Amino acid sequence: MLIWINGAFGSGKTHTAFELKRRLADAHVADPELLGFALHKMLPAAVHGDFQDLPQWRTSIVDTLEHAEASHAGPVLVPMTIVRDDYFDEIVGGLRERGVDVRHYALIATPETLRTRLSRRIAFIASGLQRDTWAMEQIPRCVAALAQERYGTHVATDLRTTDEVVEWIAQDAGLALTAPRLVPWRYQLRRFRVGIQHIR
Repeated sequence: MLIWINGAFGSGKTHTAFELKRRLADAHVADPELLGFALHKMLPAAVHGDFQDLPQWRTSIVDTLEHAEASHAGPVLVPMTIVRDDYFDEIVGGLRERGVDVRHYALIATPETLRTRLSRRIAFIASGLQRDTWAMEQIPRCVAALAQERYGTHVATDLRTTDEVVEWIAQDAGLALTAPRLVPWRYQLRRFRVGIQHIR
């Protein structure tokens, strides 16, 4: 089974994926961004744009995730924002056409909630620290796209904690959680570590 965790930037995809991994017995996180960054390193800076626009990224993601799901006994968790209909059909639809059991979940939040969450997130770039303004700019298109039926199953997150989102997805996907919730201080420490490890 492959669980695709979609959502606007700031919706909690990465934290949800890694908390699901912690609480499931044999889950694996496969982050498509890693392949995108690898392609950027291989290509001249002049062609560095959104790596989702690279046809080789999209075809490689389908091939790689198909292989990951087929070779891993437990669920494969994929935290990735994808809001272009044609790319969604090519990747998620392509995986399903190959017989991969894809469970797609879109983490939904209001623009206000997303802005509040992103305002707390710091992105490290070459010139130092700055607010992640690019992610803020993507909120309108992400919210509009993900509201479509094609991006179901929708998971409202405005009033849910990460634990509640994880438990909702696990129940909907028929997965048994084997680890309990963390006590608040340990949860915050883990959240901080996951955040630091995924600063791009």
